[in-house]
Amino acid sequence: MRYILFFIISFLAIPAVAQHGLPDQKEYSPTMAELFSVKETFKYEVKYGFLKLGHVEVMLLSDSVHNGREMKHLFTEIRSNPRIPLVGREIDQFNSLFFVNENGLPVTETYWKDNIDENEYDEIRYNFDRVNGIVTYKEEDDTRDTLALEEPATAGHIIFYFSRLFAGSDSSSIMPVYVTKRAGKIFMDNPKDIEMRKYAPFDGKVKTYLSTGRTENIDGPFGFSGDFRAWFLADDLRVPLEARVKVFLGNAIVRLIEYKREDL
Repeated sequence: MRYILFFIISFLAIPAVAQHGLPDQKEYSPTMAELFSVKETFKYEVKYGFLKLGHVEVMLLSDSVHNGREMKHLFTEIRSNPRIPLVGREIDQFNSLFFVNENGLPVTETYWKDNIDENEYDEIRYNFDRVNGIVTYKEEDDTRDTLALEEPATAGHIIFYFSRLFAGSDSSSIMPVYVTKRAGKIFMDNPKDIEMRKYAPFDGKVKTYLSTGRTENIDGPFGFSGDFRAWFLADDLRVPLEARVKVFLGNAIVRLIEYKREDL
């Protein structure tokens, strides 16, 4: 179950927030500088059919220093619904230290996963060595290896930011991803057509952009086919609203239920 949640949000302490108005829509996608100009917190509900699998919380933490360089720190926590039979309590935390390259794209410096409920820290780790052009990794089964690095190299987690740079741009995007012991790619088409949809944090229906995508050379567990859809708010920051991926015989759905934004 934890892998379903991770792959959905990858293709993507929060207080309850009141419904509120929206910033003006703009025709062009945001830059990373604009995304960093606000403090955002997100909470998503994850469902598969009638089952509520759990919740995902996402936030950008305080900047960190890694290898002498200042990095942004993206944090995601996944909590399962303990009422689901045979699943129980699952708490996984995912962290990415990343920076913005010369082309304005977020790229990963290091990524790791902590399995909180089983007290297994640094259970997965991917390090991106740009001096030597390699990616080194350690996986859950303690296997370790080295892969050739291809820019803009990421561990998948920061698609939460990468995808927002292109939503509604009427263009396609490609994101190299290093996950499950291999290098793959995520392809997305980002038309500028507007679709009206309703989400809990906002009053009434809101304008959204739909992006569709597929993966290449990425083996998603639990029947994840590689095709997905993602909706973004047609605002100044392209807030990620919803993601749907095919698993088993249906769709797993991540949907925004709480959102808070503060100007810095």
